[in-house]
Amino acid sequence: MPEDLADYTFRTSIPIRFSDIDAFGNVSNTIYLTYFEIARSNYWKEIIQWDMSKVGVILGRSEITYLKPLKLEDQIAVYVRTTRIGNSSFDVMHVLVKITEKGEEICTTGKTVCIAYDYSTKKSVPIPKVERQRMIDYDDPGLVTNTN
Repeated sequence: MPEDLADYTFRTSIPIRFSDIDAFGNVSNTIYLTYFEIARSNYWKEIIQWDMSKVGVILGRSEITYLKPLKLEDQIAVYVRTTRIGNSSFDVMHVLVKITEKGEEICTTGKTVCIAYDYSTKKSVPIPKVERQRMIDYDDPGLVTNTN
């Protein structure tokens, strides 16, 4: 299912490192989760301003759809948006694109289920109100299912 990049506001460039390449000259399938993690972390830091010292975030699930391989010389970026918000969990969608002469080409999509987490009690906790509202405001409330 192709993603509509018009639904995404946040975009971050990701460098491909030599160590990301497998024996066949492609970015290893295991590295895509790292690319998504970098993009998600940038989104939380730059846009949501999530204070990880108060409430952390852990992953409950990750899904990846590989569409086209990437090579060392490719220039890539990842789009990120929150698409669902529950009480303590929320879904983040990722779209990895390769920058070409003709524009951006979607190569990989992914979804992560993220959980607000208190490391001191080792339990999930409600998403902090300020961060919740920033996700809704930034990623269009019409596209976010807000289930307080």
